[in-house]
Amino acid sequence: MTDFNGAFIPILAILAATAAALLLTAMLRWTANRVFHKVADFRRRSTQAKLPVFGVLLFLGVRLALAATVSEQPWFAGVDFVLVAGLIAALCWLALAGLVIGERLLLRRFSGRIGDNRRLRRLTTQVTLGRRFIAALMITLAVAGLLLTIPEVRAVGTGLLASAGLISIVAGLAVQSTLANVFAGVQLALTDAIRIDDVVVVEKLWGRIEEITMTYVVVRVWDERMFILPSTYFTTTPFENWTRNSPKIMGSVELDLDWHAPVSELRAHLEVVLAATPLWDGRTGKLEVTDAVDGLVRVRVLVSAADSGALWDLRCLVREEMISHVQQTHRASLPRQRWEMITAAS
Repeated sequence: MTDFNGAFIPILAILAATAAALLLTAMLRWTANRVFHKVADFRRRSTQAKLPVFGVLLFLGVRLALAATVSEQPWFAGVDFVLVAGLIAALCWLALAGLVIGERLLLRRFSGRIGDNRRLRRLTTQVTLGRRFIAALMITLAVAGLLLTIPEVRAVGTGLLASAGLISIVAGLAVQSTLANVFAGVQLALTDAIRIDDVVVVEKLWGRIEEITMTYVVVRVWDERMFILPSTYFTTTPFENWTRNSPKIMGSVELDLDWHAPVSELRAHLEVVLAATPLWDGRTGKLEVTDAVDGLVRVRVLVSAADSGALWDLRCLVREEMISHVQQTHRASLPRQRWEMITAAS
């Protein structure tokens, strides 16, 4: 009978702790939803913190329940070690979930208040990198806390500290490139050199910044490939940022025509083309002759658009319309080569 009671007591304690953890989790969630009911989307965003909160309360409750009932049992020390490790992991999980919730709520709050796309992308980049940096620090502290719960690891602490100088040198050499990328990522966030959704030209390829992490940057190039570059690339290599100050951008279309090309009529046709398309933002739209050598006249059309995607489509449209107009109404303006045949005098 005594053995049965000894086995039944810890099971009952665990069940009681589990029930208490479920009840407290529900109460905390209800209270948080009541307190933050004015925060838009808080109820849905906070759902992912439900399991971490339950985990923290469960490990804490089971540990307290077992310590109060069966602490004298020989197996309690091993179980208590597992519960402490689980509690540390659950606390880290809860902290990471809190960071994600705070990041999303913060970005949602300011996305409706900040009308400037440049400022919004800068805030998104800095908040995201800040959350990742703090998350990496929390995970490191959690792992250190788990290791310190092991008596053997704690016992060799003095010896490790004594050789910390040599270890730091070796570790510094081993992770030199990794640390360089980490510091480069922090530099990118602080200096605002690039932001998420910026349009850049890297390695002679046009692309858009898809993701910025602490060690690398993902660029989606025009053909949907993902270009993954280390953070140090953007701090040591020159690159083009087309949306550094504003997403609005200008581009040109160049045509080589014959000297018979009617520039004034082409300029009037350009105005008709731009007025008929929503791709043009109305800022710049002009046609100029930029060169006239070697039997050809070079006509440059300069247009503007709200962003790089619209500009690409606008340039293609203008090029097609101008070529079609020249082919249909001014075939004499098509580029041609002229030769003069000189016969020898008889």
